[in-house]
Amino acid sequence: MPLTVPPITELAAAPDWRTVDFISDLHLQASEPATFEAWRRYLAETPADAVFMLGDLFEVWVGDDAADEPGSFEAQCASVLRQARAPLFFLHGNRDFLVGEAFLRSAGVTGLADPTVLAFAGRRWLLSHGDALCLDDVEYQRFRALARDPAWQRQVLAQPLAARRALSRGIRSESESRKRSGTVYADVDGPAAMAWLQAANAHALIHGHTHKPASHELAPGLARHVLSDWDLDATPPRADALRLTAAGLERIALAPR
Repeated sequence: MPLTVPPITELAAAPDWRTVDFISDLHLQASEPATFEAWRRYLAETPADAVFMLGDLFEVWVGDDAADEPGSFEAQCASVLRQARAPLFFLHGNRDFLVGEAFLRSAGVTGLADPTVLAFAGRRWLLSHGDALCLDDVEYQRFRALARDPAWQRQVLAQPLAARRALSRGIRSESESRKRSGTVYADVDGPAAMAWLQAANAHALIHGHTHKPASHELAPGLARHVLSDWDLDATPPRADALRLTAAGLERIALAPR
C-alpha cells in the first residue's frame, strides 16, 4: 500500500490534567462479562484526569440505535460511560467504526479523529488506533477504505437492527475462526509510523490494534508504544492501561495476576 499521511487533528490537554490514561482493544461483548466488569470498575475508580479509548472498545457496533433498546448490552455500556469519573475520549477502531456522534453525545464521550496529537506536559503524543498503519494487510486496507465511506455506512445502517445484529454474529464467528487458524496479522509499518510522527511534529505514537503491547524505538527521539488488549477470561487475564504523567509513561496492570 502507498505511504500516505492523513490529516492530523490537535488536542490540547486541559491545564489541570496531571494524569492521562490510554486503553484500547477491550472488544466488549455480552458474552464476556468479566471484561465488561473490569472496564466498569476501572472507569469508576481510575485516578486519571482523562481517559482516551483508542478504538475497538466494542467487539462489534451495529449502530447507535442498539443503545436505545432498554436492557441491551449497548445500553449498559452507555450507562457505564455516563458514570465514568473522568472525561472520556474515543476514536474508532476496526470493530467499532459505526459508533456515531449521537451515541457519543448521549454517553458524554468526546469523539476524536484518527490520528490526533495530544499536547500534554510540553510534549506532543500522536494517538491512533493503529490499523491504518498496518500497510502489509492489503485486503484489510481495502475493506477499511470501504467501511469508512459515509455512503457505505448509511447503506449498512439503513438495514433493520435485527439484520445488523445477525451480521455482527457472523463477523464474530469469522473472527474466532481466524484466531483458531493461527492467522498471522500484519504489524504497524515502521516507515509509515515515522512519517506520521514527523508530519505531526510528535516524538511518540500511542496505538492499539495489534494486541502486542510493547515500546519500540523507531529512530533516535521517535518511539511507538503499543497498548494491550483486554481479556479477563484469558490465562493469564489481560487488562492494562498506559498511564501518562509529566514524568513519562507507565504500564498499569488492571487484571489479577
